Amino acid sequence: MASSPAHALSEIKREELPAPATPSDDDVSPPGSAIPMPDPVGTPPSASQPAGPDAAEPDSPSDGGSNRPRVDPEAPPPEVVYDLGKLPEPVRRMHDLIIEACKSGDIEKLRPLIGKGDSMTQLSLADIEGDAITFLKGMSGDPDGQEILAILEEVLSAGYVHVDAGTPQDLYVWPYFFALPLDKLDAKQRVELFKIVTAGDFDDMKQFGAYIFYRVGITPAGQWTFFVAGD
Repeated sequence: MASSPAHALSEIKREELPAPATPSDDDVSPPGSAIPMPDPVGTPPSASQPAGPDAAEPDSPSDGGSNRPRVDPEAPPPEVVYDLGKLPEPVRRMHDLIIEACKSGDIEKLRPLIGKGDSMTQLSLADIEGDAITFLKGMSGDPDGQEILAILEEVLSAGYVHVDAGTPQDLYVWPYFFALPLDKLDAKQRVELFKIVTAGDFDDMKQFGAYIFYRVGITPAGQWTFFVAGD
């Protein structure tokens, strides 16, 4: 890509995205799709999608595996926190291990953190086939996966929010934009957002109604539950 680095981050592998599906009563993500990016931002949810978070499938892990934390729009927005010292020790440790792996430039260092089996980190909104690290390399704009490492590090360098505290869905989520109305972000917060997405993506996301780029969730017990994009 010949555009700026910020543009390269937010447009990663966008050329591989399927065209937006025509809304229908049985509109679901195609099985076996291995693209964790959203449809081009600005594409509104189909009419057949759940009307709200409560309509989601109730099969998310009991330890808080939802990649779309439930945030009550009528409630005050969750506190945005930058101080990593306020994280529970298991969460801080996992956060630091992921950052360390990203800074190394070696995507293989994520393998023990992603895990495998039922506790494996969710890397796509659909099931993935094959090796997790190979999948991440395939999502990166370079063959060694360093672009996706850069995105992951930038996401984890933003402020975070603590959502669903005290419930089975208790999660620490980066970046905090995920849990705040985009049209309520102040100038400082928009600068922070533009470290991750472009201004054009921001406008598209506002039309969509939510931040839908990459986000990370870690449970209070320190399990890295997801690194996904989309809605």
